[in-house]
Amino acid sequence: MERTKPSLQEFVQKLRERLARPLPGAPAQWEMAPPYRRAWAEHLSEELSRARAAAVLILLYPNGLDLSFPLTRRTFHVAYHKGQISLPGGACEPGESPAEAALRETEEELGPLEDPVELLGSLTPLFVPPSGFMVHPVIGYLPRRPMFRPAPVEVAEVLEATLSWLLDPRHQGEEEREVDGVRWRIPVFRLGDHTIWGATAMILAEFRAIVREVLASTT
Repeated sequence: MERTKPSLQEFVQKLRERLARPLPGAPAQWEMAPPYRRAWAEHLSEELSRARAAAVLILLYPNGLDLSFPLTRRTFHVAYHKGQISLPGGACEPGESPAEAALRETEEELGPLEDPVELLGSLTPLFVPPSGFMVHPVIGYLPRRPMFRPAPVEVAEVLEATLSWLLDPRHQGEEEREVDGVRWRIPVFRLGDHTIWGATAMILAEFRAIVREVLASTT
């Protein structure tokens, strides 16, 4: 993030206002989409009709003059996306809103939050074919860094990213991965020794587009 303007408080308020307007949506998400998703997209009508609701939380909190948010490295005990880097979240329970599910799942994965989360808005829902979830990304803000107490069955490691990291093009690249027996070059974010790809990277790509707009409007 820019270190001079806006202030964190101004940025958070501008972010809330921007999230209330039409979102960048699929074009921003597709900047970090694996190439095989385009083939999937042509055959997803039946899967979409059976999609289950889920939610994830981008939980912002101050880190000096920057803002941080947690990511988790999933264990190999979870049902989906074993070992991958993800945003905290999970399936919505019956009658539960995406925001309620995102907050509940975050506390189940990372421990109780001492401060109430200020909900700023949501990003564009994203369908995740391997798990069959329609994921609703929720953005929240805490006035201070929480004390993380990760659930050992679900979370192998808590990682902390910053908006400066997200905006820095040096942390974006490509990596070769095998999916369904085929090797693909897919876009990734690199966070230390970890790579972030797939749905999480697509969600972060849309959030990055929003952050860029907010910063451009305040400089």
